[in-house]
Amino acid sequence: MIDIYRNLLNNLIYVIILAFIISNLSIFKKIILKDEFKGSDLIVLSVIFAIFGIISTYAGTDVYGAIANTRIIGILAGGILFGPFVGIVSGMIAGLHRFLYDIGGITSIPCAISTVLAGCLSAFIYKKGIRFEKWLYGLIGGVFVESLEMLLILIISKPYISALKIVKSIYFPMSLTNALGISILILLIQKSFSEKEQMAAKQAQLALEIANKTLPYFREINSDSLRKICSIIKDSTGAAAVSITDKTTILAHEGLGSDHHVSGDPIRTSATKQVIKDGQMRILNSPEEIECSSEDCQLKSALVVPLKEREEITGTLKLYYAKGNGISFTHEKLAIGLSQLISTQLEISKVGKLKELAAKAEVKALQAQINPHFLFNALNTIIALLRINPDNARELIVSLSSYLRYNIEETSTFVDISKELQQVKSYVEIEKARFGDKLNVTYDIDESIHVKIPSLTIQPIVENSIKHGILKGSGSGNVRICVRRHNSSEVKVVIEDDGTGIPQAIIDRIYSGAVCENKIGMSNVDARLRHIYNTGLTIERPEVGTKISFILSDNSK
Repeated sequence: MIDIYRNLLNNLIYVIILAFIISNLSIFKKIILKDEFKGSDLIVLSVIFAIFGIISTYAGTDVYGAIANTRIIGILAGGILFGPFVGIVSGMIAGLHRFLYDIGGITSIPCAISTVLAGCLSAFIYKKGIRFEKWLYGLIGGVFVESLEMLLILIISKPYISALKIVKSIYFPMSLTNALGISILILLIQKSFSEKEQMAAKQAQLALEIANKTLPYFREINSDSLRKICSIIKDSTGAAAVSITDKTTILAHEGLGSDHHVSGDPIRTSATKQVIKDGQMRILNSPEEIECSSEDCQLKSALVVPLKEREEITGTLKLYYAKGNGISFTHEKLAIGLSQLISTQLEISKVGKLKELAAKAEVKALQAQINPHFLFNALNTIIALLRINPDNARELIVSLSSYLRYNIEETSTFVDISKELQQVKSYVEIEKARFGDKLNVTYDIDESIHVKIPSLTIQPIVENSIKHGILKGSGSGNVRICVRRHNSSEVKVVIEDDGTGIPQAIIDRIYSGAVCENKIGMSNVDARLRHIYNTGLTIERPEVGTKISFILSDNSK
């Protein structure tokens, strides 16, 4: 018995050493650091964890014709961490190998079956095991599979006396070592996942820092500002050179190769043209793929990512490196994040131009009122969250992007109320991240309502409740947003808060339209509602706070 424990522990050590080596290989890290696994990635992972099982079979110890081994360690760990495909496929491969390794052996069939069942169990744990830590599921799963294997040996293996002798000898050693091994392997690989999260947080923080630095240069887009933006990105990312193009021309290039990658020159690289055509990022790992016209060019690899305005490709961002095959997964994710931020900032830069269109449609005046202080406050909140809660920071980035995109889009006069409410929720999430428990917003929404509503109607009222009702009063309070049917053909929208309350003089100015130019939000909403529905805002002053409501016609009824 002691020899069995010793041999199994040795096998466990071999497995852990092998796992440590593999988990630090660049090809393995490149796979597991991805946000989504491709079919080829899952196949590679399945083969890797099947190899764990096969090696464990070869390294096993003969015990009365059976093989005491640590085969299920890789199978269960792989499935629990990477999903049903990896668990089941690696289990089938290792199980088939176990059967072929010892055809006719007294335990070949039950051991092969239990190996496949281990893969199936790992798939179940991956789907349903969310209550406890994965290593704990691995520990329990290891004991369960070994118990199941021993039961199959007693049922299938003949003669029964030999099977019972084998089970008595190997059950406890194999249960202990396999359960511990699965837990250790899961914890070891999860360390790489934690590195992934840390890397994502650092990338998000770097991207936001770049956004802060480049923001002033997006106010007036020209060749000088684009060169400065490229220079900031180059210095911040460590790239050898950075370029920005439109659909046909190099707009700016900073760094190595600036003597022949010249602003104003047409785009020559076929990969760049393909990115503009299909919107898919391209990785160029050699000078041949870059297709530079200069034989002495020092740029050896590059990333080309699309820049978009809404869903239309407007140009590319190109990050060059001085080393061939120098593009890592970190570079890819950073480039994607930068392209998204730059695309958003390019759209934000059009806010000033939107003001020129205010005379054509009153809604344009609202769309032009993206407060730069609000943007800076949101970015600073995100940067602060990155240090303590990267997941919340990423969610807030999505909310900010959604809010800004909605505000600067040239939306149609009417939008579905669900889209309007989503923009409101994005704004609220940003403000709640800043002020925490001081701000409480509740929603009473009938999700079946899909009435069309003038764009930017609800958000200005909610913003007014938060800024002037809650934050300028005690600094904390509640806002309630209600969307319910008023009758069979109308919908009523109510926004109420328990803040300081709106002065009657302000109400009178809103109704008369005599509001300062920089405070047109509420007046604009009231005027548009009166123009469309012949009735505007109803502003009430209850004992505490302010209640604002309006009626929408539901033409779908």
